[in-house]
Amino acid sequence: MNPLLSLLQPYPFERLRQLFAGVTANPAYAPISLGLGEPKHATPAFIQQAMVESIHRTPSGLASYPATAGEPALREAFAQWLHTRYGLHVNPLTQMLPVNGSREALFSLTQTVINPAKTSASGQKPLVICPNPFYQIYEGAALLAGAEPYYVASDPARNFAPDWDSVPDSVWARTQQLFVCSPGNPTGAVMPLSEWQKLFSLSDRFGFVIASDECYSEIYFRDEPPLGGMEAAVKLGRTDFKNLISLTSLSKRSNLPGMRSGFVAGDAAIMQQFLLYRTYHGCAMSPVVQAASLAAWRDEAHVVANRALYKTKFAQVTPLLAEVLDVALPDAGFYLWAKVAGDDTAFARELYALYNVTVLPGSFLARQAQGHNPGAGRIRMALVAETAECLEAAQRIVQFVTSRPC
Repeated sequence: MNPLLSLLQPYPFERLRQLFAGVTANPAYAPISLGLGEPKHATPAFIQQAMVESIHRTPSGLASYPATAGEPALREAFAQWLHTRYGLHVNPLTQMLPVNGSREALFSLTQTVINPAKTSASGQKPLVICPNPFYQIYEGAALLAGAEPYYVASDPARNFAPDWDSVPDSVWARTQQLFVCSPGNPTGAVMPLSEWQKLFSLSDRFGFVIASDECYSEIYFRDEPPLGGMEAAVKLGRTDFKNLISLTSLSKRSNLPGMRSGFVAGDAAIMQQFLLYRTYHGCAMSPVVQAASLAAWRDEAHVVANRALYKTKFAQVTPLLAEVLDVALPDAGFYLWAKVAGDDTAFARELYALYNVTVLPGSFLARQAQGHNPGAGRIRMALVAETAECLEAAQRIVQFVTSRPC
């Protein structure tokens, strides 16, 4: 077996199951989970219909092998969406590819980029830098590519921006890939242009690739939509998107987590190698999924309606929780990242036992690095269910906090 598999840590939800082992939730309350970031809003009917029509079309969308590069019409839809959303001009033939969800792409991109044979002068492994806390696939992708993760803590005093200035040149020199997540999971923070400029300068100096995870970009609460990585590049005159790959998906934007559909775009030289890797890896998107994806990317009305649902929900739930927790409306995304009194795992376990509400301990989403775990003492709450259910959960949390001994 691949010995690198032994380096992988249990996923946060497996750790949550272990945390709750032997605990019987209070049967007086119906279970409510705020733990899993899985969209629960209704899937748009027109997207489902597009998939059904593709299956029944003659010849059927299931009657042929799909190309790894996807159908030209789908890539054109990606390019048009990038132009409408960010004002970008991207070549659909050379600068983008369909992917089976951003998670799959984040992993496979890392396998494409990392050269494990290229070690430092002292024989040290290459590095992949991750924000801390982070989406765990970043860590797993790095480890299985033969690299070593390096964690950069998010700073609450700076709207949870990772402290890039804390990274020494000796670390940047070993770095082959940097993960950024904006809007962030779990903090919801959006990276400003100044941060992008800093990272692009570092990339130019040290030669690493920036993988920009932007799957939460269409759920936001401000008037101005979040800045994207490729948008930032163009604003700074980097129209070739050198060493930048942006990744997005339909899971959150269109409530389609089960369809596993998204796309990547950016540096044409990297995309060429990524296509080669994916051809051998067998990552071609099903034609019926391509048909449904095409319908989704061409429509914005359902995205606006979905965003409005989240705005209404967060406007009601956040003030209620802010009465008892250190929590505020995030820039974007569908999580609340709250500070709690005491140990975050004890908080989650007791809340589950007494009120049958599941939240995710923040320490499960981060790693002990540079002397501390930046997720410790926090919880992540995914407001993905309908508003009434989220409000009920919030009310129970208020009762729990106000009755809990300090």
